[in-house]
Order: sequence, then C-alpha cells, then structure tokens
Amino acid sequence: MKIMDFMIKDVISVQETASVKELLQTLVNHKVGGVPVLNAEGKLTGMVSDGDIIRFMKPKDQRVYDFFSYVVMTNPETLEATVDRKLEQNVTKVMKKTGLFTVAPEDDLEKAMTIFSTHHFKKIPVIDAQKNVAGVVSRGDIIRQLAQFILNAK
Repeated sequence: MKIMDFMIKDVISVQETASVKELLQTLVNHKVGGVPVLNAEGKLTGMVSDGDIIRFMKPKDQRVYDFFSYVVMTNPETLEATVDRKLEQNVTKVMKKTGLFTVAPEDDLEKAMTIFSTHHFKKIPVIDAQKNVAGVVSRGDIIRQLAQFILNAK
C-alpha cells in the first residue's frame, strides 16, 4: 500500500511568519495536534506539535545560580507572564527545524511505520517531487490502515 492511498490531502498548515497565537488558533479551530510550517513558496521549513507548544509555553521555574560565593536566585514565572511574553513570538521559535522526517506519496506504508515506530512523531509530512507538502500521515492513519489490512485478510 502506498502513502498516497491514505494520506490526508487537505493539509492544515501555518506560514513561518505566523505568531504563536495564530498557530494556537489554527490548532484549536481545526482540532489538530500538529501542523507543517511552510515558507512563502509553500516549502516545508518545520513541524510543530502540541507537545512543542506545551514545552515552549511552560513557565520558567525558580533558578539558583552559584558563582563561587555570589548567588543569584530568579523568581518562578507565572503562566500569565509566560503567555504575555511568548504569544506574539514567531512560530519558528517553537517549531522543530532539524531532524525532520518526510515520506513521498509513492513510498510504501512500511516507511511511515518505521518512522513512527522509531520516533515519537504524531504526523509526518508527505513531500512531492517538487518539494511541496502534498499531504500528511498521522499515527491514526497508520492504525486505520493496519486494521483494514487485518480485517480484509481474514
């Protein structure tokens, strides 16, 4: 089975010029847990998941720095202060830029399964020959294809 047979073709994405606030609005409005980030030409520049956002928005803990007899202690940050400080920042501060894995529409289901079983991704972008995002594959898509394969085999 090929990726093109079951990939999500109606891709929800954000531009790399978007703010964290716009990213959050996109995720909530479309009820998705992650999106590809595209440049002005529509090429993939990163991926961002709900986990990336949670880690980014987590308030800073109290810190103690000891510089050999000179101690500096910072106060913990509140969620409100963190949101105020980070909401208008660019999505490129949150997104994963390196170590991205992609599949092609012509790739076999097994390639996506290998990526999902090795890494903790929720979605994998599907990139066509022109390097455009042609779709995405989620873990749920793989589970549905496996279930269909198993049920049809019996």
